[in-house]
Amino acid sequence: MMRKLLLFSLLLATLGTLSAQEQTRFLPQSRRIDRGINTPGSVFGYRGESMMGVTASYGTISAEDADILVYLADINLDGAMTTIKPYYGYFYRDNRLIGIRLGYQYVDGDLGNLDLDLGEQNDIELNISGMEMSNSSYSVGIFHRAYVALDRRGQFGIFAEVEASALFGQSEFVNQTGETARYTKSDNMRFKLGFNPGVAVYVFPSVCATVSIGLGGLQYSTVEQFDELGNKVGTRRAAKMQFKLNLANINFGVNFHLWNKKKMAAR
Repeated sequence: MMRKLLLFSLLLATLGTLSAQEQTRFLPQSRRIDRGINTPGSVFGYRGESMMGVTASYGTISAEDADILVYLADINLDGAMTTIKPYYGYFYRDNRLIGIRLGYQYVDGDLGNLDLDLGEQNDIELNISGMEMSNSSYSVGIFHRAYVALDRRGQFGIFAEVEASALFGQSEFVNQTGETARYTKSDNMRFKLGFNPGVAVYVFPSVCATVSIGLGGLQYSTVEQFDELGNKVGTRRAAKMQFKLNLANINFGVNFHLWNKKKMAAR
C-alpha cells in the first residue's frame, strides 16, 4: 500500500513539472499577437494633450511647364496658388485626436498669349490672349487623426487623417480676346470627405513637423455663374468619388503641443 502511494505521488510531481515547462515554453495567445503599438513607451500623443498648428502650400505654373506640348507656341502663362490652414486638436485618448481646421486659398492666373498650330495639313490654327482668372475661397472642417509611434520614445510617427470639410469662394474671369472685354463671376461651394495620411516628427520637445498628402475621397460641388451685370447665366453641379495619389495636394505643417504632466514625465 505504501509503495502505491509513493508511486502515485511521484506521478503527480512529474505531471506538475511538465505543466510548468509547457507554460514557460508557450506564451498565451494574447501576448504572442501583441505588437506593442499602444504601450506607454510608444505613445505619440497622450490623452488630455492639446495641439495647435498650421499647414501651408504654395505652387506656381509658368510657360516653362508647357515645353512638352510641341503644338503650342508663343506661350505667355503665369499663375500661382497659395493655401494656408490653421487648426486645433485635442487628444481624447492616447494616439487619437479630433480637431477643427480653418482654411484660406488664393489662386491667380494670367494667360497673356497662346498659339495653337496643328500643321498645314490639318489647317487648324488658334490664338488665345488676354485671359485672367482669380479665385479666393474659405473653408472649415472637422478632422480625426490616428497616430502610430515608430520608436519607443514617441519621437517619430505616422498618422491617418479623415476630414469632412466645406468650402465657399468666388472666382473672377476676364476675357480680353475680342474688342470688348468680357467679365464673368461665379460663386463656388464644395463639400468633401477626404483621406490624408502623413508623417510626423518632433524637431523640438514641443514642436512637431508634419508632411501629409491627399489621397482623394468623396466630393460634391456647385458653381453658379453671373455676368458683369450680376445676372445668373449658368449653374453646374458635380459629384465624384476618387481615390488616388495627388502630388498637387502635399501639405507641410508645424504643430505646437501643449504638454500635460504625464507627457512631460515620459519625455
